[in-house]
Amino acid sequence: MRAATIERNSSETRISGALKIEGRGKYEISTGIRFFDHMLELFTKHGGFDLKLAAKGDLDVDQHHTVEDVGIVLGQLFAQALGDRKGINRAGYFVMPMDETLAVVALDLA
Repeated sequence: MRAATIERNSSETRISGALKIEGRGKYEISTGIRFFDHMLELFTKHGGFDLKLAAKGDLDVDQHHTVEDVGIVLGQLFAQALGDRKGINRAGYFVMPMDETLAVVALDLA
């Protein structure tokens, strides 16, 4: 099973995350930024993987430290869970209309 667990602590944030690639779109996400949580929940649900993510950041200063460090943790989780990436295409893209938005994703797993 392709899965990973990461903890990241910095002077601005404390983040723990767990990812299961072959999941069912289940999530437990708490960053303290409700809209960001919502976007991560949709990412998880429509991606079909399972994600647990808990972040505590210096939100009294700004939200960007939390968002930035969550992005770092997500990248580390996927890199660890995918391992040698055997059998996976290096790059891909996807476009999806959802509600009042158009999501466009281009991804390179090199």
